[in-house]
Amino acid sequence: MSKRKRILIARLGMDAHWRGSVVVARALRDAGMEVIYIGNQMPEGIVRTAIQESVDIIGLSSLSGNHMILAPEVVQILKREGADDIKVIFGGTVPPEDIPLLKEAGISEVFGPGTSLKKIIDAINSLD
Repeated sequence: MSKRKRILIARLGMDAHWRGSVVVARALRDAGMEVIYIGNQMPEGIVRTAIQESVDIIGLSSLSGNHMILAPEVVQILKREGADDIKVIFGGTVPPEDIPLLKEAGISEVFGPGTSLKKIIDAINSLD
């Protein structure tokens, strides 16, 4: 039996769109994952909490268009802190041309609006 995944869910910056992140957090919990939900945070706070909580994955959410700045910053801080074994996923409104750039920056998965909860759960379960 595989270890129960621990995932930190955070909204990037001052993004006020909370419903999607709450729905995903509940679905992950219902799928047997341990979820730590911290709401709005900047990258430093997200990484600090992720390290303190020994999470496997950070799930970032944003609909405010800050994804190309703040999401890669989370990955950079993880590397700087020697915690780059923590995977980072992102959900939110992302123009299709930004998805490859986010993946190049170290984001493992990107989920747009309307992605099924099953697809998100399956993708997280496939991350090593």
